Amino acid sequence: MHGYLAITRPVNSVIAGLAGVLGYLIATGTVRPEAALLIGIVALVTAAGNTINDYCDAEIDAVNRPDRPIPSGAVSGRGALIYAALLFTGGVALALVTNPLCLGIAVFNSVLLVLYAVRLKGTPFLGNLAVAYLSSSIFLFGGALAGAEGLLATLPVAGVTLLAMLAREVLKDAEDVEGDRAGGARTLPMLIGVPRSVTLALGFALAAVVLSMLPVFRWWGLPYLLAIGTLNIAVLFRSAGVRGCDTPACVRTSGVTSTLKKGMFLSLLVFTAAAILC
Repeated sequence: MHGYLAITRPVNSVIAGLAGVLGYLIATGTVRPEAALLIGIVALVTAAGNTINDYCDAEIDAVNRPDRPIPSGAVSGRGALIYAALLFTGGVALALVTNPLCLGIAVFNSVLLVLYAVRLKGTPFLGNLAVAYLSSSIFLFGGALAGAEGLLATLPVAGVTLLAMLAREVLKDAEDVEGDRAGGARTLPMLIGVPRSVTLALGFALAAVVLSMLPVFRWWGLPYLLAIGTLNIAVLFRSAGVRGCDTPACVRTSGVTSTLKKGMFLSLLVFTAAAILC
């Protein structure tokens, strides 16, 4: 049974569920008991996605990660496939007791998780885009529990997450060009080069900064502006070190992927505080 638990990445799945609750909090400024449904739905769908991903990566993991549940024999390939189907079914079934918006997102994301594992993961940029959307859509899902207005309220944080994740995903691929080439993978930096990938990623990061200002005009005011503005300046300043990089080693040395990860976390804190206090 331990293998079936490990294959779902339970900690990551629960954290994803909590992010759904955070989306609801940002949308409404409060948390009601029904928001607990979000944890279960998101955790089940995320666990299913992790399981189907391991199923599709079984041959690669047999070489690179033989300790994982399928290569180690703790979970059979057929067992993983059935398990993923049950988890997806459980997540979507639980979404039936929410509302049509949440149900639609749950179904769409379930299909996309399968498509990502089967096809998109090895597709340049589309795989990056799928990862970025799936991460950002958790906040949309949480907001959708409060209806269309809640969904609208979470658009800025979802948009910022999408753009920042896209920037980070492209830069991570730029860091790993040598390893990906040796492994036979095809990524965006391998197609357009590291310099253009860096420029594109910085463009996404700048767009995230611009989008983060939207709530100043629609929901929140000066305190939010000061907090998010200070954070944006710090992130852009730290990210500037990657400009001009034309090699994977340069991108790695810049530390920009770590900066973007910390920036996303801190921006969520700012969004949450603003939703509660402003």
